[in-house]
Amino acid sequence: MIRAEKVSLRRGPNTLVRDADFELYAGQRLGLTGDNGSGKSSLLATILGELDLDSGDISIPADWVIAHVAQETPAVDRSALDYTLDGDRALRRLQHELDAAVAADDGQRQAELHASLDSLDAWTAESRAHQLLNGLGFSREDTGRAVRDFSGGWRVRLNLAQALMCRSDLLLLDEPTNHLDLDAIVYLERWLKHYEGALILISHDREFLNGVVDRVAHIANTQLKVYTGNYSEFERQRAAFEAQQASARERQQKQRDHMQAFVDRFRAKATKAKQAQSRLKALARLPDIAAAVATSGFSFRFETPEKLPQQLLALNDASVGYGEAAVIEGVDLSVVAGSRIGLIGANGAGKSTLIKALAGDNVLNVLSGSRDVHMHSRIGYFAQHQLEQLRDDQSPVAHLKMLDPGAQESQLRTFIGRFGFSNDKSLSEVGPFSGGERARLALAMLIYQKPNVLLLDEPTNHLDLMAREALALALQDFGGALVVISHDRHLLRSCCDEFVLVDSGRCTPWDDDLDSFAQWLMTRNSALTHSVAGSASPAASKRDARRDAAQTRVQLQPLRTAIKQIEAELKEAQTTVAAVQQRLADPALYAAGNGDELQALTLQDAQLRSRIADLEERWLSAEDELDTLQQSAGKA
Repeated sequence: MIRAEKVSLRRGPNTLVRDADFELYAGQRLGLTGDNGSGKSSLLATILGELDLDSGDISIPADWVIAHVAQETPAVDRSALDYTLDGDRALRRLQHELDAAVAADDGQRQAELHASLDSLDAWTAESRAHQLLNGLGFSREDTGRAVRDFSGGWRVRLNLAQALMCRSDLLLLDEPTNHLDLDAIVYLERWLKHYEGALILISHDREFLNGVVDRVAHIANTQLKVYTGNYSEFERQRAAFEAQQASARERQQKQRDHMQAFVDRFRAKATKAKQAQSRLKALARLPDIAAAVATSGFSFRFETPEKLPQQLLALNDASVGYGEAAVIEGVDLSVVAGSRIGLIGANGAGKSTLIKALAGDNVLNVLSGSRDVHMHSRIGYFAQHQLEQLRDDQSPVAHLKMLDPGAQESQLRTFIGRFGFSNDKSLSEVGPFSGGERARLALAMLIYQKPNVLLLDEPTNHLDLMAREALALALQDFGGALVVISHDRHLLRSCCDEFVLVDSGRCTPWDDDLDSFAQWLMTRNSALTHSVAGSASPAASKRDARRDAAQTRVQLQPLRTAIKQIEAELKEAQTTVAAVQQRLADPALYAAGNGDELQALTLQDAQLRSRIADLEERWLSAEDELDTLQQSAGKA
């Protein structure tokens, strides 16, 4: 059992958690919720021993093994499979000891170690690791690739696979679904349901929480309160508690007002002075019942489209992809006024490629067929790479000013305040913003342009539960058309009334519900897992996998070379602009006689910033193309 008693946490001058108590037994699964910055991740860090408590104690059995997802992934040459197997520390220790016993020709020790390995079911470890990797979206060829060859998001998945491979008594997961597609989330949810240890999970995905946890610890206003049940049950209990709290506070305030009125009326009268003093003391002893406050400081709201033609956007017998390689063919998809379309499909099926083709100009053009757009269509396209395109040196108001130079600052501040950027925050530089704040700003900029067609590719990434709920409500009220990709099933259920399945190079209507789709994913992945696991052990299959992986690397080498060249140019430009900015920060530069140098440096700074923006755009595009081609190669 893990037990926390009178735990208090501070970050600088701010108290995150005060006098928190909770217990967790083996087999129990706790969801840890609260606003961003409330102390959830800090609490996990204290359990891991990475942060010290300000007061209180957290006791964990000395023999418990704790597993968590590593924050960094070393760029090593170990294969994805071996890296995942490294998570089973007991297995690796016995294997190393066996290697030493073999080298020492110690037959007795070898026999003992073989018996220990048998007890760990070591001979199926490789098959189990294959199943984990496949469930998290890796193809058979991917398992043989070096860790260093994977992009950042896929390395996070490798760290997750390694944590799940660990034989742990306590598993700590902080936003494990952030880099997962829906099929991987469904797999992880099923895996966690069968996990036998204690689990503490931080997640902003309510359906994932509902499917996994059996109790919720919620942090609000420095207080941690534990509720029994899944996330939906927690919401019901908390709503009832807050209603009771509001009612109790209202009754208390009436009592205070009545007592204060008596004091004010009779304080000066000698005959009533003692009673007045008594009421004052009673008033002081009344417990202070905190107000029940709404936790969301923002609300998304889409403006009514100025024009809404019936036929907004359509792809007709279209092939979409990159270069000459089609990812999806024969696409017939019509977006009309009132459309609420969710694009679903397995990881790497081409959903993002399809929504890019719908976005069209300056995003992705169709390879064949046609893309028809009404003259009054105003398309709002959102994807994660747009968060990286925000100007770190500009404020939220300045970003809106770029969209609408003639707008008054007061109007822009009022608008951006609805998204949680009020007061000084609206004028602060974006550089230090969190991922959630960047996502809200990007969505605010999209909403400001009053689109009548929304194309949203994973809009909930980085958003907390309150922001996700606000977005879902806004999309329900949106008067235009919507096409969305999301791993958040609650958002899909709330906002979509039709689904399109992207699979095997085609897109077709999905006439069933999301629960049936989740079952379809599990059945599909189970078949793939058996195929991978069954073919993983023979040496011939391993040779085939290495050969296929080598062929893929050769085919993709020109694109990887181009990416490295862009990265080198980007690093050089960033180094130069840093030197220019350092010189521009020198007060001596602004002395008389330095006007020519100042003008030249200012021009150079602007040119370098423009070049960096262009290089970053090229790098993002190339990385996206590389990921897509790798996924296509994995399916070949």
